[in-house]
Amino acid sequence: MPKKVLVGKVTSDKMDKTRRVEITRRLRHPLYGKYYSRRMVCHVHDESNESGQGDMVEIIESRPLSKTKRWALVRIVEKSREVDVAALKAARDQAAENLASES
Repeated sequence: MPKKVLVGKVTSDKMDKTRRVEITRRLRHPLYGKYYSRRMVCHVHDESNESGQGDMVEIIESRPLSKTKRWALVRIVEKSREVDVAALKAARDQAAENLASES
């Protein structure tokens, strides 16, 4: 039986070599016809820590790697374009401190 391959969005990259990926799908209600969303959360093994929060990734089923990890990263489909405002402010403050200490 072939292994499942899915595409989802990385929602957390705080763990080392592990990513939390959400796969969302839209279903149609059988009686009322209204569309609603369902999501599946997978813990994915990312050996080289190459994916980040907000990235779209392709994952594949694998053998159990830990208590929760059952998926492995295949490739990054699309990198995130979100800007980390906190990191930008920290870099700006650090640059200001360096300038003040040189003067």
